[in-house]
Parts: sequence; structure tokens; C-alpha cells
Amino acid sequence: MTGWTWEYDGYEPADERLRESLCTLGNGYFATRGALPECAADEVHYPGTYAAGCYDRLTTDVAGRRVENEDLVNLPNWLPLRFRPADGQWLTPDTARVAEHGQALHLDSGLLERRTRYTLGADRVLSVRQQRLVHMAEPHLAALRTEFTAEGFTGDLDVEAALDGGVTNAGVPRYRDLDGRHLTRMHTGTVEPGTVWLRCRTRTSDIRIGMAARLTADAPVTTWREASRAGQRVRLRLPPGRTVTVDKTVALHTSRDPAISDPLDAAIDRVGAAPAFDELLDSHLTAWDQLWRRAELDVPGEAGRILRLHLFHVLQTLSPHTADLDVGVPARGLHGEAYRGHVFWDELFVLPYLDLHFPEVSRALLRYRHRRLDQARATARAVGRRGALYPWQSGSDGREESQEVHLNPRSGRWLPDHSRLQRHVGSAVAYNVWQYCEASGDTEFLHTRGAEMLLQIARFWADSATWDEGLGRHRIRGVMGPDEYHDAYPDAPHPGLDDNAYTNVTAAWVLARALDVLRTLPEPRRRELAERTGLDDGELEQWEDVSRTLHVPFHDGVISQFEGYGDLAELDWEGHRRQYGDIRRLDRILEAEGDTVNRYKASKQADVLMLGYLFSPAELQDLFGRLGHRLDDELWLRTVDHYLHRTSHGSTLSGLVHGWVLARARRAEAWTYCQEALRGDIADLQGGTTGEGVHLGAMAGTLDLVQRGLTGLETRDGALWLDPVPLPELSSYGFSLRYQGHWGVRLRLEPGRLEVTVPPSDRSPIDIRLPDRAVRVEPGETCRLVLPG
Repeated sequence: MTGWTWEYDGYEPADERLRESLCTLGNGYFATRGALPECAADEVHYPGTYAAGCYDRLTTDVAGRRVENEDLVNLPNWLPLRFRPADGQWLTPDTARVAEHGQALHLDSGLLERRTRYTLGADRVLSVRQQRLVHMAEPHLAALRTEFTAEGFTGDLDVEAALDGGVTNAGVPRYRDLDGRHLTRMHTGTVEPGTVWLRCRTRTSDIRIGMAARLTADAPVTTWREASRAGQRVRLRLPPGRTVTVDKTVALHTSRDPAISDPLDAAIDRVGAAPAFDELLDSHLTAWDQLWRRAELDVPGEAGRILRLHLFHVLQTLSPHTADLDVGVPARGLHGEAYRGHVFWDELFVLPYLDLHFPEVSRALLRYRHRRLDQARATARAVGRRGALYPWQSGSDGREESQEVHLNPRSGRWLPDHSRLQRHVGSAVAYNVWQYCEASGDTEFLHTRGAEMLLQIARFWADSATWDEGLGRHRIRGVMGPDEYHDAYPDAPHPGLDDNAYTNVTAAWVLARALDVLRTLPEPRRRELAERTGLDDGELEQWEDVSRTLHVPFHDGVISQFEGYGDLAELDWEGHRRQYGDIRRLDRILEAEGDTVNRYKASKQADVLMLGYLFSPAELQDLFGRLGHRLDDELWLRTVDHYLHRTSHGSTLSGLVHGWVLARARRAEAWTYCQEALRGDIADLQGGTTGEGVHLGAMAGTLDLVQRGLTGLETRDGALWLDPVPLPELSSYGFSLRYQGHWGVRLRLEPGRLEVTVPPSDRSPIDIRLPDRAVRVEPGETCRLVLPG
């Protein structure tokens, strides 16, 4: 391993799914898992290719009911390239003797390299080296170079390449009872010399897909086609010790692409015009070099190596090419089929990082939400509310995609799924609108689409709040918070909880920010918005009132996760750990026992503590002050302690949030949780889930932990606010960022010192605010600051 290379030695079938996810290559338009090209989908291997935003909806009979699912579609497989000694058996690591095998993911170049030596008997060895890329400069292209070397023999080698349309969505075992046959109307054909094509459609969304492949080799290439497959064959003569090369170049288009007439024609034209592999590689390397410069990250040691891998996968899912697409943030990247490729609240952990490097991508992701504002308003009306209710799971058109039932694999029972009650996703959208506009200075977006979203989300929260005469407070009832364990009160006939602290506090924040925006809008724009939405002064007065009177429950001197949380039973944590070992999915364990986690003070992931992730200590104190509560350090530390000992960390986001919060609350314990966040996917801490797709929110969140969490970096009031809390394990590091038109601003943190460099430009100086002083850094200057303590 090096700082820029991720390597796997040896062939381990049990690890293949994990390696395939972590060796995925993509460019923001599409991505392909790191499966071996000679291996078909089976229990060991799962080649998958996914285009951003390419969904399809199917209905299946499950447990006596009709279940509808929208999936990110597994597209035709462009990888297949198999080989064998002439007229012999096709070689795979599962069927032939392997002398050596290794994969290397080169992060700096976006290149996946594979080396395998197959033993053919009698001192005969076939050496295979492959280089694969999904082109970062030309997002519709991918290429595979395969080099064959005969060791100790001379002979002929048959090579067969293919485009395979006979694929299904079958990458997640617990979904296999659901219909995964999304592709239909398959046609194949050839274009001489040596090019084949495949055309199909998705069954319900009717997205047309065109794919074309060109094969080049130092031997005659013949083409063949079947109903759902098309390909090329070539017979190579292998002299001993001399390398023979075969290059496969592929183009992919769909009918969602702009500026094309037909996706198949576009794919055929694209692959026909594509240069040779070496030239493709040069432009691909240049594009990656530019990305790494914009997202410069200098963190030493093992943490830096993992952070680079995380950044690599974030950039492959959400690259500058994403700015041209109508897509959201898929929670599992473009790396697999878990969560069906849906968009959750994970953008809350992703956009704050992108805001300071690729604001054009953040803007595009927020436009995905804005285009679905009318659907969110329709969803709110369906539950009797005004404003906009964004779905917990979103896909193509913004309707709620959350399941109504889910399978507990431990008990084998299908259970009601109430996760659509996590209505706090709207607050996440509002938070990202605000953070993007503060970081980018994009007042045009704030005054138009941003204001429209903030207004409708605020309206929903104000309309969801009911007045309680006894409390003298507004309350929000019947919801779920970020902790997905609790979806109802014990033995309650209906799901939902009252006054989830995270939901109520963030709702108050949304209302306050919406009021701020409306006050600062240019008068003509404010009038337009009021006319279009029926907004009047009476409604604004209601927002002001609700933003100051939402109920925040407390118990035993700490913030309650929700009203009544303090009445729940304590769980025998040690007893369950002794019995089950890993209790991250405590909900499944208890349900299989005939019990329910709703009875206990036990959380899957950070809930109340999410407030310390979103808001700086000063801002959180101001928020509680607005709500009529004094939040001092002692109360917050007690709250952190309380939930720290009652959380099972069944989500990869949990370690991240706890590490972030503890960096300020209890520094000595923070690194344990930071390491868990860093290792979540590479060590597959969730037990097999990474093979179904990476956890993109956790990956981006670790980057933001370094960028904002440990530096205390905030973008507000036209300034960069910094309040560093370096951990002993990570006290020296640097990164660059893009802030309000300044490209390549560099921050360097050392023990007791902070260095800020602003590159030369015609932009205004940057105001830096530290807890004890304010400085202004002119373009072309470097400012070195001694930190207190």
C-alpha cells in the first residue's frame, strides 16, 4: 500500500464483493464495479454498471401484498472479456489454478490494475495484466486494456469480449424476492470493422439505453451477436515471453442525455471517434490531476490514505459531470444496489464538503431537490399540511420511495416500515441550501430557488406545530428522528413519536433562516414570492412565534431524544454483547426475540447529538436561547455522556457524528470514533454491507471532519470562522478550498499554528474570524496565526 494506491493480494472469493465495491470506477455519469471481466454474476462476483439517475419501477407480490419498488438500474454489462488456451476451458480464478493474483486501485489516476498468473500445467503459465478506466474527461467512455504473456510455452489464445444485456438487479440478497428484471426490448448488432452494439429500454420508465464496444488487437477480429449479447472474438498467437495486447473501448448513452438524438446512434458515433487506449489514458489522467488539485488534501499516515480513498469515491459519484445531470446524492454511491440507489438525507453529510470545492456540483444537487418541490408540496397536502414534505427516500420524480414493509433477515419476518415518518429530511435540504449559499456567495440561487425551498419547508414545519395549552409550547407529533430504532411508543396502536428534539430544534432553525432570507430579499423579488405563494405578514408572525416556542423535552438534566424517552427501560447492554457479540443491529436482534427496541433507551445512531454535528457550540447555544432554554457546556456534556453509553452505532454515520462532537466535548475519546468512521467501509464494519455499495455520506463526512469539524470552520456573515480543536492523532494537516470565488485557498494546521494562503486574484480579501481576533487576508498573501492554548 502507498498513499495513492489501494492494493489487494491473493484471490479470496469471500472478499470479492467488498473488493468490487471499493474498486469501483466512475466519473459522476456512470460507474462500474471492480469485478473481474472473465467472471459472470454469481454468489462470488457481481459486475454492475449504474448510470446516475437511471431508475425503473416494478411491482412484486410479497407476503400477500403488492410491493412497488423503484431501483437504480443495473445496466448491460460492458466488462465481459474471457480467454482460454485455443479450444480449451475458459479461465477464471474459480475454475483454474492461480499462481498469483492482485489488484491495485491507483487513486491518483483513476485506474484499476489487475495482474493474474494462471498455471496451465507442465511449467506453462499465462500472465494476464489489465488496466481499466471509466473516463473522467469524456463521461460516456470506458476502456479496458488486457495484456497476455505466455511464460514457458508458445500457443494460441482465444479471447471473447461481449456486451451482455442479460443482467438483472440481484446484487442484494434480501431483495431477491422482488422483481429485478428491469431491461426489455433487447436488440444487438454489429458495425464493421470490429464494433458491436446493444440497445434496450427500462420496462416502466422507458429509458432507452445504447451501448457500443470496439475491440482492437494484432489479429483479425470477428463479431457475433445473440438476442441479449453481442461481442467480438479474436485468436492470438502468443510467442514465449512476448506480450500481446487487446483493447476494448466502450461508449454508453441513455435517452436522459442532453444534446443527442438517439442513444444508440450517439454511442456508436462516440466509440467510433474515440482515440486509442494510450491517448484516452492521457486525457483521463489530466482530468484526474485537475480534480485532485481542486480537492487537495494533505493528511499524513494511515488516516490520510483512507481519506484519499474516500475522496476518490465521492468524486467518482459526484464529479463536475454531475453538474449537468438531474440527480441527487445516492446514499450508496454508484457502487451497488443497496437502498435501491435511493437518495436519503445523506446529502447533509456530503454537500458541506462539496460546497468548498465543487460548488457547481452542490448547486446541481440542490436543483434536484428544487425540481421536486411541487411533488414535496403534494406529499405535504396528502398528510394534511401546507408547505413541502420531502420524502425520506427519493428517486426519479420525488415521490416517497420508502418501503411499507421490510424484511428482518434474522427472524425471516416482514415488518411494517415507518421510516417515512423521518420528516426531518426537509430540514437537511434547507441546511444544505443555506450552507451552499454561505460558502459560494451565490445570492442569485438564494433569492430564487433557495428561497422557494426554504419558504415551503418552513411553512410545513409551522403548519405541523400544534399549540399545547398545558405546556405553553408548540409541539410536533407523530414523527421519527434520525435514530431509526424508535418509531413508536411501547404498545402504542399507532407509529410516531412526539417532540423529537433534533426535529424540533432544526425546524426552529429552518423557520428562523427562512425569516432571515425573506427580510433580506430585494423588495420586487419578495413581492413576487409572496404573490406566488400566498405569503402574508400573519403567516410570518406565526413562523416567528413557532420558532421560539417549539417544545424541547428534558429528563434527568439532559436533552431528551423525544418526549417520554426518559420513561423507557434501560437495556442490559453487556448481557446482549455477551450473547450476540456485534449488536449494531439491536433492533433485529430484539425483534427476533419477540421484543422491541421501542421499549428501551437505546439508539441506532446519533440523534440528539446530531445537533452538535450541524451547529457550532455558539450557534447551538443561540438556538436553544431562542427557544427559551439555557444550553451551557455542563448540560451538553451530560447529554453527550448519556447517549454515548446508549448507542449501538448501527449506522456508519454514527461514529462520524460522535467523533465530530467528542472532538470538542471529550477529546481523548474522539479518535476511537473517528477511526470507526474512517474504517467503516474498508473493514466492512457493518458486516457485509459494503459489498452492496459504499456508504457515501460517511465517506464524505470524514473529509468534512478534517475540513470543518477539527478546524471549527464556518462560512457565515461573509467571513471564514475558524476555531481549531486539533486531535493529538491528527494535529498537522492541510487542504485547499474554494470560497466565494477564491480558487485554491490553502489552510495548514500545525500544533499551535494556523496558516492561510489566498492565491492571487482580483477578488476581495477574505475575512478570517478566530475566537480571539479577526484578520483580513488579501489575495496573494499568506497569513500565519499563532493559536491560543
